[in-house]
Amino acid sequence: MAEQRVPTTRDEYRVFRTLTTRWLDNDIYGHMNNVVHYSLFDTAVNGWLIEHRLLDIRTSSEIGLVVETGCRYYSELAFPDVVTAGIRVAHIGNSSVRYEVGLFRNDEVRAAADGFFVHVYVDRETRKPVPLAPAFRAALDTLQQ
Repeated sequence: MAEQRVPTTRDEYRVFRTLTTRWLDNDIYGHMNNVVHYSLFDTAVNGWLIEHRLLDIRTSSEIGLVVETGCRYYSELAFPDVVTAGIRVAHIGNSSVRYEVGLFRNDEVRAAADGFFVHVYVDRETRKPVPLAPAFRAALDTLQQ
């Protein structure tokens, strides 16, 4: 029998980012298409990294490549919902980070979707894994539960 999953709640996250839905996010069924959830995960985490000067998309010598993703859907999201993305870090490795993101519809306490992705940080030019810098690791520590 499959393991029962329940949505996360807002109190399980350390930081939040507000994201807006767009008309084009809705699919023919009238809700947000599943691929949009992954875009919101990416936007939330990379927005936080940029905001905290941990990533410059044009000049950083190290960049994060996504090597694994996943999502569980619990309820629908659709335009014109406002989505709040809760962000936490579940694991910090030598060169990798597992980010977990809950997407909350409007003011709801339970997530409409929970997802994760793993970044492996690599040298921008060689694409070889590099150890996380101490300052980067310290910033990520603030997102751990």
